[in-house]
Amino acid sequence: MSRLIHLNGPPGIGKSTLARRYADAHPGVLNCDVDVLRTLIGGWQRDFARAGALIRPAALAMIEAYLRNGHDVVFPQLLGDLDELVRFEQCATDAGALFVERVLMDTPAASVARFHRRGQSEPEDPWHEHVRTIVAAEGGDALLAGNHAALERVLAARPDAVMVTSVEGEVDQTYRALLTTLR
Repeated sequence: MSRLIHLNGPPGIGKSTLARRYADAHPGVLNCDVDVLRTLIGGWQRDFARAGALIRPAALAMIEAYLRNGHDVVFPQLLGDLDELVRFEQCATDAGALFVERVLMDTPAASVARFHRRGQSEPEDPWHEHVRTIVAAEGGDALLAGNHAALERVLAARPDAVMVTSVEGEVDQTYRALLTTLR
């Protein structure tokens, strides 16, 4: 049975890094990174939120089609809103696939600090700078702390979600921990 592996977590925690690594190590797995897909929408730099809203239905359709064909999808995306999370879970269910939730977490303070440092140790994704600007304009560190709190509520409300501790600078260790939970 195919699986939609949702890697949830605060911005900068390592979701995209681990998703790329997982897809590289598992031929045939689709890495459906909505933040990368939104950069395919014209004007994404001017209206990041709108580009995300436009690409999400396409991402859902792509995920469902891929799952229906019997292949796994890894989906690195912060979903702190339970209704939005349920939309993706329903997509997997509709395709006859399993929905596997993994939430990458660190402490609230460490998560905020990691967001500000992301991209320093590896090539930066083109949308990182835009996200930094958006976060600064929408509340900065308070917004990031709110994201972390929302994810803690998701963990409390979703008994099948599994928390994976993401250790900064220890990608190999965090990846091994993730794999252990997926076996």
